[in-house]
Amino acid sequence: MQLNNILNDVTAIARGAGEIIMRHFAAPIPTTLKSSRIDIVTAADTEAEAFIVRELLKKFPDHHIVGEEGGGQGAPAGSAPYHWFVDPIDGTVNFASKLPHFCTSIALTTPDRQPLVGVIYDPTRRELFTAIRGGGAYLNGQPLRVTQTAELLDAVVTSGFPYDKHTNPDNNLKEWAAFLVRIRGERRLGSAALDLAYLAAGRLDGYWEKDLKPWDAMAGVLMVLEAGGTVTDYQGEPNPQRQDRGRYVASNGRIHAEMLQVLQPLIVR
Repeated sequence: MQLNNILNDVTAIARGAGEIIMRHFAAPIPTTLKSSRIDIVTAADTEAEAFIVRELLKKFPDHHIVGEEGGGQGAPAGSAPYHWFVDPIDGTVNFASKLPHFCTSIALTTPDRQPLVGVIYDPTRRELFTAIRGGGAYLNGQPLRVTQTAELLDAVVTSGFPYDKHTNPDNNLKEWAAFLVRIRGERRLGSAALDLAYLAAGRLDGYWEKDLKPWDAMAGVLMVLEAGGTVTDYQGEPNPQRQDRGRYVASNGRIHAEMLQVLQPLIVR
């Protein structure tokens, strides 16, 4: 597998999806509910994912593809040598609200979910975040490094909330409050993939979130690692992306132990 060639292919596919998404963004955006009032889908989600899957299968017909909207496609997961994880629009609520903060996330992984190639494309800012395992992380071709912030008190961190936040008491509010009094700033931007890309780019110092799906996180996990950061679960164990509903802590590495100290007393088993 020539990962650089694959990255070029995926970059072109992500940009093509971005054109579809921005065409919808310029028009009225009807929504359909999925699991809850805040879990929505639009025609742009389904059209962009169909485009991505179609283009990937043209080039990699023996690969398995997991999309947020379409589920598993392509070759059977058990026999495919590589897997793709696709989120056509991460930040659909932002998109549907005409808030220009959303992205397309595409990642190539091994069958055991070790990310090899990651692309996160923000079509509103034309920012293309890319990473190759062992080859670094980049924004529009420029190398990325995480921040050097050494203490949590000086950090800006971000998180998100689960779709069942209205009914589930384990909804991240306790964690949010616990961080709020220990940091410089806390943000809720509405796109997990961009949160991770921004962390890799040095725009944020830390990130945590529970119940995150692999298509939201896979490309971003690779970017953070390749930019010199750290990614674990709430217990400090690596590879949270191997769980279907993972608990993720990502940071510049320097504040990671402090972040875990905040989270671990609040873990609901």
